[in-house]
Amino acid sequence: MGIIKKFRIKSFKNKKSILSLKNISLSFKKRQILENISFDINEGEIFGMLGPNGVGKSTIFNLITGLIKPDDGQIFINNEEVNEYPIYLRTSKFKIGYVPQYGGYFYDLTLLENLNAVAEVLVDDHRKRAEKINYLVSKFELNQITDIKARFLSGGQKKKLVIAMALLGEPELLLLDECFAALDVMTIKMLQQIIVNLQFENKITICICDHQARDLLTCVDVAMVLSDGKVIAKGSPSELVKNQNAKLAYFGDSFKFN
Repeated sequence: MGIIKKFRIKSFKNKKSILSLKNISLSFKKRQILENISFDINEGEIFGMLGPNGVGKSTIFNLITGLIKPDDGQIFINNEEVNEYPIYLRTSKFKIGYVPQYGGYFYDLTLLENLNAVAEVLVDDHRKRAEKINYLVSKFELNQITDIKARFLSGGQKKKLVIAMALLGEPELLLLDECFAALDVMTIKMLQQIIVNLQFENKITICICDHQARDLLTCVDVAMVLSDGKVIAKGSPSELVKNQNAKLAYFGDSFKFN
């Protein structure tokens, strides 16, 4: 874990918001999912969203990508309101990459075929396409499994593949939905290191949502806790675990970090 903490950015002297949600509310039928939530993600941050299952974390990702629209409020990407922008325009114009909790790949295609399928859509130049794929295969140490069908890969290998597919579009903002779910301890450590390296080496802003508090707090710079459709606390990992509202709603008194 020491390697991960070594590269954590602890402060942002020149704060520049890459994503802002302002007074967002959303209901499904009569159930209030999100109620007047506001938060910013600054350029270069690794930002975390914590909360129990069903609290609205994945819903926020769906709002950011444009899969659903809020009942009220505004979404800004690079200071431009995007409420009416369709999914494809948000991903292409603002370079948003998304890694879903489940799937995200073609089950019956090999790892290399999956990368090629996405690259053919995102990268016009044939030579550049091959260079990008070779770079990502090498970066994520996937060289030995390029000819294996995706459905036969391990959980960690599938996560690497889907992240690599998302990176083909050279995203400036990468969304990771429940990325630590159902993974073993060593695979989680590997994924945490990948996330920090993407920030440190590729200068990508990353937003992670998860309900595994300790795993998420290990690799983020800033996090917030959601409860009952509201943001009840936000801060650095050390600030968050000391926050009384966060303790009452999510962590409890016995939670230890570091």
